[in-house]
Amino acid sequence: MKLSDIEMLRYSSPSLYFAAESNCITIHMKRKDNTLTKVEFQVMSILWDINHSACAWDILERYEEPKPAYTTIATYLKVLYEKGYVDYFKNKGEGKTHMYVAKVTRAEYTRMTMQEVKKSFFAGSIKSMFSYFVKEEQLSVQEIKEILNLIEKED
Repeated sequence: MKLSDIEMLRYSSPSLYFAAESNCITIHMKRKDNTLTKVEFQVMSILWDINHSACAWDILERYEEPKPAYTTIATYLKVLYEKGYVDYFKNKGEGKTHMYVAKVTRAEYTRMTMQEVKKSFFAGSIKSMFSYFVKEEQLSVQEIKEILNLIEKED
């Protein structure tokens, strides 16, 4: 499937478009600062939990009290679009309502974030990162055994 074929799906079948786009195009962040702020992460978490396209009202409805203003959610969605985390489309016959969909899964974001933490704080060393958590989190013997079992299962 070529990019032009994918673009034609954008308006005729938005759900197919986003599935095709995520399979054919690597994630491209539009800004250099691709980390999420706490509030941006909250908005993304709601969108991830919804697990399909949603408008700003859908997100606001699921927001915890005290709820921000609708315009605040709309602004965050615009920022998330600019950062490359979401895309949007309009359903035919629904006026100006933008429907947003996550372009990055929670797992992909977690992976990117953890890779950045490993690179920035532990010079890219998983061993250093792991030893830090063992020491700082004061893992119990049982927790360490569980981790070792996970490692053994991967072999």
